[in-house]
Amino acid sequence: MKFKNRTAVSEFLLLELTEDPQCQPLIFSLFLVIYLVTILGNLLIILAVTSDAHLHTPMYFFLSKLSFNDICLSTTTIPKMLVSIQIQDQSITFIGCLSQMNVALIFGGLENCLLAVMAYDRYVAICHPLRYTVILTPCLCVLLVLFSLFISTVHALLHTLMVLRLSFCTDLKIPHFFCELVQVIKLACSDTFVNNLLIYLVASLFAGGPVFGIIFSYTQIVSSILRIPSMGGRYKAFSTCGSHISVVSLFYVTAFTVYMSSAVSDSPIKNVVTSMMYIVILQMLNPFIYSLRNREMKAALRKLITLL
Repeated sequence: MKFKNRTAVSEFLLLELTEDPQCQPLIFSLFLVIYLVTILGNLLIILAVTSDAHLHTPMYFFLSKLSFNDICLSTTTIPKMLVSIQIQDQSITFIGCLSQMNVALIFGGLENCLLAVMAYDRYVAICHPLRYTVILTPCLCVLLVLFSLFISTVHALLHTLMVLRLSFCTDLKIPHFFCELVQVIKLACSDTFVNNLLIYLVASLFAGGPVFGIIFSYTQIVSSILRIPSMGGRYKAFSTCGSHISVVSLFYVTAFTVYMSSAVSDSPIKNVVTSMMYIVILQMLNPFIYSLRNREMKAALRKLITLL
């Protein structure tokens, strides 16, 4: 087997979703619509939160940051794929691939952290309602977002720098529609034990921390809700968490499916489909989940659309 030093690698080739030329326009149109809906939906959430004074609370502050993150995450992958389909060129430079992988890791990790922060917000709102504004001050909210961004960036840089130490073979075709970390590592000819070990160790800590925080928060929330005497009060308290629970469930189920399918399956199609749910479809669904299940958000969106 021929080896190519990592400094000599000029480009990778990304997977075509289909080799049938007649299906390419359909795929292009489908992903273009998904991308536009994602941008429009999340942008409306941001504008509604910014323009409506009733939504200037920690809960909606974090929601607007989640929407911005979803826009960035979708922009990291979909536009490149659309351009590749349009010009019939699936190549991506080595630096471009590492950059895309790094940015996707940053915003994917930030989504993970923001969901944990939003769970903490719901915990304070339900378990300590009288101290809600005292605990979650504007300064603390900003610090939580910045800290989430910091640890997500460190996490992404760690994996990216470890990929730089690898050497790659002459077969540089990535069986994916974007430069996904696990798939890039699989192309290496040098020893990847440290990289794979790092993925599992860091993922256990980086993902495990937020997951533990979410589980703890909702354990306390459920305990507090069960102590509310009236059914109406219980329903009202639980309804404020419904949207967040839906998004958290979709995020972690799809993320877990992505990494399990990558570990146990070599099927490119299965890996692509599961990753699409994780990094494309979920970002499109988030605005609908939060707007359809939230009266305040629906009212703010109606007001915003009327003004527009």
